[in-house]
Amino acid sequence: MRTALLQSSGRPGSVVENLKVLDEAAGRAAAAGAGLVAAPEMFLTGYAIGDDIARLAEPADGDSADAIAEIATRHGVAVVYGYPEHEGETVFNSAQLISADGTRLANYRKTHLFGCFERDHFTPGEQPVVQADLNGLRVGLMICYDVEFPENVRAHALAGTDLLVVPTAQMHPFQFVAESVVPVRAFENQMYVAYVNRVGPEGEFEFVGLSTLAGPDGIARTRAGRGEELVLADADPDFLAASREANPYLKDRRPGLYGSLV
Repeated sequence: MRTALLQSSGRPGSVVENLKVLDEAAGRAAAAGAGLVAAPEMFLTGYAIGDDIARLAEPADGDSADAIAEIATRHGVAVVYGYPEHEGETVFNSAQLISADGTRLANYRKTHLFGCFERDHFTPGEQPVVQADLNGLRVGLMICYDVEFPENVRAHALAGTDLLVVPTAQMHPFQFVAESVVPVRAFENQMYVAYVNRVGPEGEFEFVGLSTLAGPDGIARTRAGRGEELVLADADPDFLAASREANPYLKDRRPGLYGSLV
């Protein structure tokens, strides 16, 4: 499945403008043959927007989800996007997958919050593995800091995730995560990992871009630079199956030795 990564910080604070940016990117992705376009962490509203996070938060089936379902249907491409989700008085840092026919397939709440900023504005989610089947692949969702915990990604591997989509707000000086950690996670867990980042200055943060789609051989199929761009690469189920057959990591595990990890 051709996968498009929208590396952009959009227009922080403006849901309307960010929907326009996503709409335009979805059109370009579909024209390039993509079956999925992924946008970064908190793309719908902006990341460093302080108390506007709670003000702009929506339920998973809110007006913006309907608007994105319409975008997905019109362009014939599935969409993953990050947004602040509220359920009652609780706000989560969430990512949602909507299919090309407008169906909400999966909604994930970030389980590992990074730093005081996130802990001040969000409640952590409690479900580590969220998946849906899409175009012949099992797609899993995770957000930014979550991918830096090997246990998290291994749980997806054991649950059969083929393509792990990770909306991200990766900031300076942690660019080594995009450059090194993500390809290693893809290799050691025998999956594709799509890591799609924000870019440029926003509030107190400097987002580093470098969005990538890494394959199960640990090689980046595409890598963005430090500016706004749309990059595309394929997640090939046949290559994935052959790689899993040749790579012994998951088969050679000895779970009985790992009890001390928890």
